[in-house]
Amino acid sequence: MAVFSDELGIIVYAPALVGEDRRPLAIIHGMEGALPGLRLGWTLSEKEEFIALPHRDEWVTANKIDGGFPFLCNDDKSRPVTLTAWENPNGLAARSPPHFEIHGSLHLDVAGIAAAMDVLAAIGEGARAFWGLATPSDAAVEISRQTRDPVRKPGIPPRGLPALKIAEHMRSSEIPHCLGWVNYWSAAAAEAIGFPDPARDAELLSRARSTATGGWVVQLTDAPLDLDNPAHLDALKRAYERFPEIGGRAAP
Repeated sequence: MAVFSDELGIIVYAPALVGEDRRPLAIIHGMEGALPGLRLGWTLSEKEEFIALPHRDEWVTANKIDGGFPFLCNDDKSRPVTLTAWENPNGLAARSPPHFEIHGSLHLDVAGIAAAMDVLAAIGEGARAFWGLATPSDAAVEISRQTRDPVRKPGIPPRGLPALKIAEHMRSSEIPHCLGWVNYWSAAAAEAIGFPDPARDAELLSRARSTATGGWVVQLTDAPLDLDNPAHLDALKRAYERFPEIGGRAAP
């Protein structure tokens, strides 16, 4: 999800692109609109030198790579913001079709933290996504270790977190595979996991907002998720307990 310790990694899962799909530009424009001053007007050479894209939208439309769009970034290596996407040939659930994955990152500074919910919502809505999340890199690594399979990925999840199923054992593409610091749930995903329940979700609703399409963006903790913080680890565990559907843990 993220590469450096000072990055907030974003990943969003959506239906695969079809035909002259306009979602790539909706995603790019949405991310730019959600982070004041952002311009994703550059890409990087193989030597990691900035290449300006004066006609960025036309370039993106003409360069459909791997069922997605090429790497884009701002021009500030001290505070990088990135975005790219591709088609994943695997399904998000048993017998489901290929899907569209959007990967991005924000610099984990005051501006990036403040914009995290808006950026994730913009990408999720622009992609017409099933679900997505934004998580600091250190926490994302540990959360990724929750996914276990007796044959393919044996082991015990870290920090007493619950074990999550691999995609082929999930019953629906709308069910999130895991939780992150900030979570995007489409209307269908929210319905699948049973959110919101006003009686049980008051705390989560205090850090949540609805989207134009009936989905939700939900932030687990006020500050970026840090699993060395006992309160943050407890918040993550409580959220997993609240939503047993996430990660395919609910009884069939």
